[in-house]
Amino acid sequence: MLNQPIDSDPHAIPAEVDRWNWGAFLLNWIWGIGNNTFIALLVFIPFVGLVMPFVLGAKGSRWAWRNGRWDSVAHFQRVQRKWAIWGVVIWLGVIALFGAIFGGTFYILRQSEAYELGEARLRVSRQVTDVLGTPISTSYPMGSFTSDGSSGRAALNFSATGPKATGRVYLEAIKKDGVWSLTKLTLKVDGRDDVIDLVNGDQDKVEIEDARQRTG
Repeated sequence: MLNQPIDSDPHAIPAEVDRWNWGAFLLNWIWGIGNNTFIALLVFIPFVGLVMPFVLGAKGSRWAWRNGRWDSVAHFQRVQRKWAIWGVVIWLGVIALFGAIFGGTFYILRQSEAYELGEARLRVSRQVTDVLGTPISTSYPMGSFTSDGSSGRAALNFSATGPKATGRVYLEAIKKDGVWSLTKLTLKVDGRDDVIDLVNGDQDKVEIEDARQRTG
């Protein structure tokens, strides 16, 4: 039955054809051009474009059947299956690419001297350990980071979690003459309104100096 010739009525939609079209859903406008279904270009219209992939998935097979030249139902299904396969391959490739980009970015930020400087100061602060407890674990940072030779700038934030509480760390640092220094390092503990300042707080200045003397 699948190899039967197309019905003489061009408007007749075989039951085997009238199904969800993954190629139309995944590749939308690309699929539309390839299948003479130019209504797919509506994906470029704001707001309408959000729902068009779903419309194409539901109605695409009908439109492609009417707009194309097909030898049989089997021919149509074979072509649409290829579109679906390419749609899956392309989307998997895009996801893998973005995963590699973002994963590499997070890794670079975590290995940066600015992040390591902020994390080290966080761990030696008595205020922080009193609130969060120990040991303290930190997440991969997010934000911006630039470094060009002897100068650079970083604005990062990351979570800090201990046995007692969890908070968010906000860090700003500059690199001058090849040396990184913190200009801002604060901890906002979940459920609390106050912010712990690890750069300008007098108590932490004493603690940092004591830590340097012990390690020096």
